[in-house]
Amino acid sequence: MLVYIGLGSNLENPKVQIEKALSALNLSNEVTVNKVSSFYESKPLLDMPGPNYINAVCSIKTSLDAIDLLDVCQGIENDQKRVREVKWGSRTIDLDILLYGQQVISSERLSIPHPEITNRAFVLVPMYEIDKEIKVPILGSIKKLIDRVNTQDLKKL
Repeated sequence: MLVYIGLGSNLENPKVQIEKALSALNLSNEVTVNKVSSFYESKPLLDMPGPNYINAVCSIKTSLDAIDLLDVCQGIENDQKRVREVKWGSRTIDLDILLYGQQVISSERLSIPHPEITNRAFVLVPMYEIDKEIKVPILGSIKKLIDRVNTQDLKKL
């Protein structure tokens, strides 16, 4: 299965945190990192306090089902000391499953496509960099989604 994962960090050397998470993903059983976007800098969501974020997107190939992959991602977050005190608060690392093939998933633990994908330039632009032909289930082409979002505050590093 081809899967897209968003990575973000704004604490404890964010670029290193993202690189560590990518390495951990690649070392996971049944996961191979396929492509990685450039890194992008963005402001915290909703003007939350804290440093700017560094974000990237990777595509992976996996035979894991979506929930097992979520467990892998959350395990990496835990290993990198992710603390979940405030929604959209500062974090060492965040891994979000954005797309899982062309599947639409709605469960207590996981929603695919990611529910905020249409609002986040820091996810859409790196995805487009990886593959300009991505079709987001239900929502349409990645290009059309980018055209609807403000990319002004996103800085490619």
